[in-house]
Amino acid sequence: MDVRIGLIGTGNMGGAIIQGLAGREGLQVHGYDPDSQRMQMLKESFNLSPEPDIRSLTENCDYILLAIKPALLPQVVSGIEPYLSASKCLISVAAGIRIMDISYRSSNSCPVVRVMPNTPALVGRGVFALCLEHEMLTEEQSIFIRRLFESLGQVHVLPEKDFDAFTALIGSGPAYVCYFMESMVDAGVLMGLDRKETTEMVTELFAGTAQMVHEGNMHITGLKEMVSSPGGTTISGLRSLERRAVKAAVMEAVERAAMRSRELGKEEL
Repeated sequence: MDVRIGLIGTGNMGGAIIQGLAGREGLQVHGYDPDSQRMQMLKESFNLSPEPDIRSLTENCDYILLAIKPALLPQVVSGIEPYLSASKCLISVAAGIRIMDISYRSSNSCPVVRVMPNTPALVGRGVFALCLEHEMLTEEQSIFIRRLFESLGQVHVLPEKDFDAFTALIGSGPAYVCYFMESMVDAGVLMGLDRKETTEMVTELFAGTAQMVHEGNMHITGLKEMVSSPGGTTISGLRSLERRAVKAAVMEAVERAAMRSRELGKEEL
């Protein structure tokens, strides 16, 4: 019998998960979203089984994935609580919302798993943190969920205490990377390069450098030093970044994002 997974919310992240799971043998993918046109598109493109409401989805699925914003989670979990049971499993991607809070809203009637994705999941290169600490979670469910997300990208099983740090570093990370890329493109334009061409060059620069880190045996610092010839152009540029404490600013940005993640959890539930 096929395993049935249902997504409440089919926006960017929910849609990316649906796309990644489409066509997997032994898996039925269901979904609910107030946007009926999007539901129809996902049905036609990825064989999604649309559900008319969250009750129907909860009753028909073994795993219920909450791909919704943190502010909506209390209302949605309270709405499906009467239809949950120990044989089902809630999977939440809501930033900052703790397992114990979701369990409270669902009357601790089923196991709860936290997942933190990032937006490269949209192109099949996501990085996911999983928290599999709930006492009701079975080994079979843990294995299934881990394999489910391994098919969508890189998976790290972390204790829940590390989720705010992961959210700040990896969940928010694409924005920091794009910020730095944008800054480099603007620098190229400042020096007279064409913006479109510069964007292409900078994009490939980041992709190629990331591949070197991924495939090489050298530490990131070692790869940086490969480019930094004594008395050369690169070391002069790096000195400018150090004078302006860019590294410290990045570290502070991630730290502040982690603080905000903790605050969100307290605000929403």
